[in-house]
Amino acid sequence: MKILVPIKRVVDFNIKVRVKPDGSGVDLDNVKMAINPFDEIAMEEAVRLKENGKATEVVAVSCGSALSQETLRTALALGADRAILVESSEELQPLAVAKLLKALVDKEQPDLVILGKQAIDDDCNQTGQMLAALLDRPQGTYASKLDFEEQHVVVTREVDGGLETVRLALPAIVTADLRLNEPRYVTLPNIMKAKKKPLEVKNPAELQVDVSPRLQTLKVSEPPVRAAGVKVPDVATLVAKLKHEAKVI
Repeated sequence: MKILVPIKRVVDFNIKVRVKPDGSGVDLDNVKMAINPFDEIAMEEAVRLKENGKATEVVAVSCGSALSQETLRTALALGADRAILVESSEELQPLAVAKLLKALVDKEQPDLVILGKQAIDDDCNQTGQMLAALLDRPQGTYASKLDFEEQHVVVTREVDGGLETVRLALPAIVTADLRLNEPRYVTLPNIMKAKKKPLEVKNPAELQVDVSPRLQTLKVSEPPVRAAGVKVPDVATLVAKLKHEAKVI
């Protein structure tokens, strides 16, 4: 079984992002970047499946600037066998990424595509669902557990009411939730090995995909500063403040 794992280069989750002075976007100058955490979980799951003998090859894929090669090398160090970068200077929105991934899936013919449920930079939570629709393949989103039965994958997924189990015929699309696993740390020997693994670079034109943005960002702004708490002398004052000053969210 071949597994394709799309990953995205995002601002490290430990970093507090800054908005550009003109409000056109997030300032990425001299900011630490990393693999999107949910995509890292997806990569860990794919590598575990290979280690357990259920997968034969793990292919990491990323769409974005040339700097995404660094992110792909990290994925190779985590255990991917090879990597593909679809390099583009355009702002790639979820639909464009889904179309690029569809073109790669048509070429690579993986049995399973595992990707993070969403990226922590835009929180769109759209790419996996769009990819499944474009490919007309079954999908299991918010996966917290995967099991395999012959030519099927059984996905335990998190829903508002608890857990739901769906049985999908392969090939299928799965998006990983936080509780699917805990990713491993990258070791120095694996980082060195990753430098020798193949990394192929393509562009949208080769895949015959139009990645022109369909959405326009009008303004990006930081959330308002939270007001400091206050102490009240008695219950009557507290009730009065709750009645007249508290905001309903």
